[in-house]
Amino acid sequence: MRTLNRPRGLWQVLREALPTRHGGLRRCAGGDGREAPEGHVHLIGCGPGDPELLTLRAARLIREAQVVFYDRLIDPAVLALTPRNARRVYVGKRCGDHAVGQSGIERQMIAAARAGRRVVRLKGGDPFIFGRGGEELRACRSAGIACAVVPGVTAALGCAAEAALPLTFRGVARAVTFATAQTDKGAEIDGAFAPMLSAGHTLALYMGRRMLRETAARLLSQGVPCDLPVAVVLDGTTARQRTLKGTLAQLPDTGPAPEGTAGLVLLGRSIAAAEIDVPANA
Repeated sequence: MRTLNRPRGLWQVLREALPTRHGGLRRCAGGDGREAPEGHVHLIGCGPGDPELLTLRAARLIREAQVVFYDRLIDPAVLALTPRNARRVYVGKRCGDHAVGQSGIERQMIAAARAGRRVVRLKGGDPFIFGRGGEELRACRSAGIACAVVPGVTAALGCAAEAALPLTFRGVARAVTFATAQTDKGAEIDGAFAPMLSAGHTLALYMGRRMLRETAARLLSQGVPCDLPVAVVLDGTTARQRTLKGTLAQLPDTGPAPEGTAGLVLLGRSIAAAEIDVPANA
């Protein structure tokens, strides 16, 4: 549950304080570092939900955009930064329902950039962490379109911080792995994760809520201890955030989450390492 109130005038302050500058592309398609004054694409990570996690560079580029392609989880406050005359194109995806296919998104971005437009592609989290940013970067480069990437706070970092769940902890976990439960062949969990978790590794599992019970059963069958802490963060870093905790043997009940709810699964002993026992009469 969120305990801090956001400053009401944040986005107005950003609009007024950040200078408008149409450059900002550090590398063009050929990788020779030349400036690209017009007709280019920025792939922008917008973080896991809370618009205040947007970087200043991202906010400036959004304010300069002429064409905006945006995902399903982009907060309205972020879209409010776009110029009034900018064209907005919704290209959101959810399980089994894509507004526009991936190849269609790439074609539209390239066409807009070829028309001389300043294009921004708004993505939840970070473009290069399960955001298909690499595919879109490659498509732009193949088409000779200048393209740059603006990093964002990926879900594992934002959700873990907001839920106060350490991903590493001295003497408990010295490594963390980002993985996805969804692959191009369907949902599956690699057998390599079992020895990692047993050895004090932390696993951040993206898109893993729907397959939580199947994931737990498979990990248990591979020898992962049944008392391994598990947490599920739903709609992380937003006002709707819920954090559910349990163990691999006693999974938290996520219940019937509303359609479109974002979920991140965290597994490992470090996520419980910061907890302390508080006396009942404290």
